[in-house]
Amino acid sequence: MVKKDLPRSEKEWKKLLKPEVYQILRKKHTEPSFTGKYLNYKKDGIYVCAGCGNPLISSENKFDSGSGWPSFWDVISKGSVELKPDYGFGMKRIEVVCSRCGGHLGHVFDDGPQPTGKCYCINSLSLNFKEKK
Repeated sequence: MVKKDLPRSEKEWKKLLKPEVYQILRKKHTEPSFTGKYLNYKKDGIYVCAGCGNPLISSENKFDSGSGWPSFWDVISKGSVELKPDYGFGMKRIEVVCSRCGGHLGHVFDDGPQPTGKCYCINSLSLNFKEKK
């Protein structure tokens, strides 16, 4: 469930976020495949929500899915994201949203590697990175 500790209006979100980040996080757009800054990113650390800083995914869970988006086989904790049915564009998918601010991150599929078999395809623009020191 999305926490209510970030009650921001759409006007506030627009002011806070860069336009391209706003389109992803708040309007559920998708960045073009093979364009994201974190697609081939190899540093060790934690990916956090670009909207609120919520820790989402460890770099240890990253893999190359060939999908064109940064892909991960698991999230940092089950409470870090929410999974929601998404029936847009005539498809049935599972949307991944930040559990803290409700920002759209991407989608999860059942074609990832073990141990989870999941493939979280996440928009780079929905993420920031905190490098491990």
